Amino acid sequence: MLEPYEVRGRFAPSPSARMHLGNLWSCLLAWLAARSAGGSIVLRLEDLDPDRCRQEYCDQVMRDLEWLGLDWDGEPVYQSRRTEAYAAAFRELERQGVGYPRLLYTSPSPRDRQKTRM
Repeated sequence: MLEPYEVRGRFAPSPSARMHLGNLWSCLLAWLAARSAGGSIVLRLEDLDPDRCRQEYCDQVMRDLEWLGLDWDGEPVYQSRRTEAYAAAFRELERQGVGYPRLLYTSPSPRDRQKTRM
């Protein structure tokens, strides 16, 4: 017999500009799927491109969703603030011997990245 599980949906826009209809459609589908199953929804802001992502766009995404009545559970998750959690997960995978080699970028600019293997 299967164990019961919690349904968790997520909407993960890249806050590099105002939302468009495709963003809203994706959010609506995730929201409806999660809520109709009694689940929760996470707003995860993919703010990893410092050259393009701005806090004002994050704020606008949240205002737009609130205006549409599309709520989320808990605080919004900003990907840029989770780097230590990801690094810890990578270290644990490496400790277990199941991690893949990863590429590190020596330059913060996406235009002139130099890849180095770690």
